[in-house]
Amino acid sequence: MLRDDLRTLWTEPRPPDAPARVRRDWVLLAAGLGAVALEATLREDVVWRPVAVVFAVWLCLLPLWRRTRPLAMVTLGFGSVILLQLASLVAAPPEPVGLHTGAIALVLVYALPRWGSGREIVLGSAVILAAFALCVTDETPTVERFAGFVFLMLPGLIGAAVRFRVAAREREWEQVRSREREQLARELHDTVAHHVSAIVIRAQAGRVLAGTDPSAAVEALEGVEEEGARTLDEMRAMVAALRDRGVGAELAPPAGVADLERLVRAPGGRLRVDLGLDGELDALPPAVDAAVYRIVQESVTNAMRHAVCATEVVVRVTAERRTVRVSVRDNGQRTGRGRDGYGLAGLRERAALLGGTLQAGPGADEGWHVEAQLPRARRESDGHSRPRR
Repeated sequence: MLRDDLRTLWTEPRPPDAPARVRRDWVLLAAGLGAVALEATLREDVVWRPVAVVFAVWLCLLPLWRRTRPLAMVTLGFGSVILLQLASLVAAPPEPVGLHTGAIALVLVYALPRWGSGREIVLGSAVILAAFALCVTDETPTVERFAGFVFLMLPGLIGAAVRFRVAAREREWEQVRSREREQLARELHDTVAHHVSAIVIRAQAGRVLAGTDPSAAVEALEGVEEEGARTLDEMRAMVAALRDRGVGAELAPPAGVADLERLVRAPGGRLRVDLGLDGELDALPPAVDAAVYRIVQESVTNAMRHAVCATEVVVRVTAERRTVRVSVRDNGQRTGRGRDGYGLAGLRERAALLGGTLQAGPGADEGWHVEAQLPRARRESDGHSRPRR
């Protein structure tokens, strides 16, 4: 079992999307260089002052690349510590060489398990332990050795804990996105089942009428063509994202815009819901129709649960020529971003799969606002072209 764990650690990849450099890196550099200047100026017991200053400046610069090159920075930083310690053993200065500001190297210890691959973590840890072992002498008390070891490795433990926490949260987000995709797959199944049933019925009618009423048979075939084209439109809207998701489904029509009245009139709510529907909302594609319902449902539910001192939720669904806009706003107290949870993550995933967008956050003056924009249909170049009769 231990061998399997070590093999898993060795093959662990780096975390994705490591930022190269952010604003706090420059703040850390400025603070480190300022501390080096102050310590080099004010301290009188600095041994090999030019060497100590250059060494401290060197350690201040290395964290700039700690996320993208964690092993290289640890090797350069603690390798220089080893070289400096070897020089100290040869020259035997009266005091340890270096500035207290050199403790900034602990940032590299944190970055190694946070951003490194498993192989880099193992090799970098070996370099850190080698530097620590070289700095500890036989005269160092056992208590000080233990305290120094804990002080050195604690940033690494924190980095590993942060990495584990971020990875766990990413898995939760992925589960949310997966559930939303499964729901879309069910709705796609229901839509296709409905259209195919209509196609079968029209085809049977056309076969019956073909011998007695050719014009009725032609009309039935036109209906088959229309239903088939509509089915292809719905399938193509989501198949790119769901082609590898084998999901079962029950034949139950998804709720849509027509069900919003019943949703907002449901008993038990402590808030008054003001629903406004504007535009042609009767002929929306089933996937968009269901998405509008889900956005309103999740947003109203969040308002019921989390809106502080709210008395009203305003829901507006507006159909435009190419898009459908959904707006849900409550008049509660402005409490920051506390409601931006997994439910909204699923809605963002659904909107993105349909080619739309969803934004949620505190309002400028009060409450929480959810704004979504969904396309009424796919672009003409992506749709299924068919002749009009």
